[in-house]
Amino acid sequence: GVWAPVLLVVLRFIQGFGVGGEWGGAVLLAVEHSGGERRGLHGAWPQMGVPAGLLLSTGLFALLSARLSEHDFMTWGWRVPFLVSVGLIAIGLFVRLKVLESPVFLALKEAKQDSGAPLRDVFREHPRELVIGCGMRFAQNVLFYVYTVFVPGWGEKNLGYHRTTMLGGVIAASVVGLLAIPLWSHVSDRIGRRPVYLAGGVLSLIAAFPCFGLIQRGSGFVAIAIVLAMLGHDMMYGPMGAYLSELFGTRVRYSGASFVYQLTAVLAGGLAPFIATLLMAKSGANAVAGYVVGCCVITVVATWFAPETHRVSLEAGA
Repeated sequence: GVWAPVLLVVLRFIQGFGVGGEWGGAVLLAVEHSGGERRGLHGAWPQMGVPAGLLLSTGLFALLSARLSEHDFMTWGWRVPFLVSVGLIAIGLFVRLKVLESPVFLALKEAKQDSGAPLRDVFREHPRELVIGCGMRFAQNVLFYVYTVFVPGWGEKNLGYHRTTMLGGVIAASVVGLLAIPLWSHVSDRIGRRPVYLAGGVLSLIAAFPCFGLIQRGSGFVAIAIVLAMLGHDMMYGPMGAYLSELFGTRVRYSGASFVYQLTAVLAGGLAPFIATLLMAKSGANAVAGYVVGCCVITVVATWFAPETHRVSLEAGA
């Protein structure tokens, strides 16, 4: 009954609190343990958890959807992936109990230079970086939720495509993402974060209208469209872990990077499926594509004003 949606919302809030500290901690440990020249690549490992998780969850949903009748899938089949994911809790708990603080932070703490109120200090010392960081993340988060949440539902319910067709497109994009995220992160170690990130924003802007056009041409174009749409996303999401970390000093890096990541997730990605649904109902697919373009403009402008950080010492400005 009504308790089902209530419990889902409550659990989603609990998950949100966990992710709020989870992403920043995972990325900072990878980046700060890395040192200098390969921070982008090492910071991409936590980022790869997104396409990996999307691949596993969507793949299992697609498998169950293909094997079960519509009645069985809607009655109990959709619950299976959630129950199976319980096994990941043991892995996550093991990692959290064994992980150590980074040498960069330990040195800061030993020198008694760590912040007693990092969230207050990040607002006081890094207001520009907070604004730029939120702008940089805006399109990346919107792209993810539009193409992996809104588009599959739209294709199935409004265009009449089979559920496995839409899920297959997301699976294909996830496989490509697993390869593209570390690749572009490595490139950002060589030529800089800013050009790679900027190219991802521009590519996503250019691809928006063609991708929605391809999806409407027929079910055979769905996977191509979603993969193409997510290429720019991967170019931004890969270097993002290192880039956001490098924007802030060690004293406030955890709070700064996490605040940018999570606040934008609420304002950009969290609202994206609802905005896209409203625009689609009122004005059609071109309006949704225009919305994506507008979000990409925000990110391109923010990245244009962002500093290049791939050679900045993490100890500098601690």
